[in-house]
Amino acid sequence: MNQEFPRAQHAPTERAFTVLLSPTRRGARLARLLTAAHLGAWGLPSEAETAAHIVAELAANATVHGRVKGRDFQLGLIVRGGTLRIEVTDTRGDSVPPGPGAVKPPEDDDSETGRGLLIVEALADHWGITPGPVPRKTVWAEIDLVR
Repeated sequence: MNQEFPRAQHAPTERAFTVLLSPTRRGARLARLLTAAHLGAWGLPSEAETAAHIVAELAANATVHGRVKGRDFQLGLIVRGGTLRIEVTDTRGDSVPPGPGAVKPPEDDDSETGRGLLIVEALADHWGITPGPVPRKTVWAEIDLVR
């Protein structure tokens, strides 16, 4: 007698990577390189370039605007379902950037700074800022993997 049993339905594989990095240019560069390496290892090479650009901007902001001497920033990459979530957490919760839809380009067209969150807004499907826990804030961006 053969019986058929329904196969178990499994949720999509969740992957996560978190690392503390020094709030320096070197730490920001390492965040970008680690992002590309992990996404490639997870079988997501087509998203790696976009994610690396987003991480580069968020990590640069964490090193410039979120830097507190002696405190690192944290990079988090999470794949859940059909979404890649990028999180950069720094320890300057008192220095909150403008949120989605409120970012303005620099007034001086020749300015070499002030476009990072505009780039994030253009590349990410969703992004935002989560305060806390004190003294932290997290700037996050999501990329839809299923299009």
